[in-house]
Amino acid sequence: MNLQLIKASADNIFTIQSLACRIWQVAYLPIIGQKQIDYMLQMMYSLDAMRLQMERGHQFYLIQAEGENVGFMGIESKNEVNLHSTPERELFIHKFYIDNGKQRSGIGSKVFVLMLESQSIVSEVRLQVNRLNYKAINFYFKLGFVIEKVADFDIGGGYFMNDFIMLWRRNQQV
Repeated sequence: MNLQLIKASADNIFTIQSLACRIWQVAYLPIIGQKQIDYMLQMMYSLDAMRLQMERGHQFYLIQAEGENVGFMGIESKNEVNLHSTPERELFIHKFYIDNGKQRSGIGSKVFVLMLESQSIVSEVRLQVNRLNYKAINFYFKLGFVIEKVADFDIGGGYFMNDFIMLWRRNQQV
């Protein structure tokens, strides 16, 4: 399978929005309900919100399989210096979504490997995942992530994100 991560620009925002709307309806409707989905899509995927995220250094990638957009990823790198003055980089995955009909095909795992290959100095990867999104949690476990902590975020509008913060370390054995 020909799989590519294509760096997205502001010109790709509509494509990302379209994928997010379609994927979220299936993934989150039974977990958070339609009203919170609508609120969060507006908060995170409106044109202004996407542009602001890009301006703040979030990098978005379209995931293409055989030339078809099948998902997207949003990452942010955080540079740190460890005790030995060796630069290490932590990566935060803000968004990692594969279209509903393409899940469980191996695309997500391959994309994670591609992303790591392109970010060779990354030593740790963190992400947030809804505590009731068992499908995603199990996927991240298979990649070698562990639950680092539980976190609840008030996102306004009377809504909360009840998440796990998950951690992957390069030197971990999977």
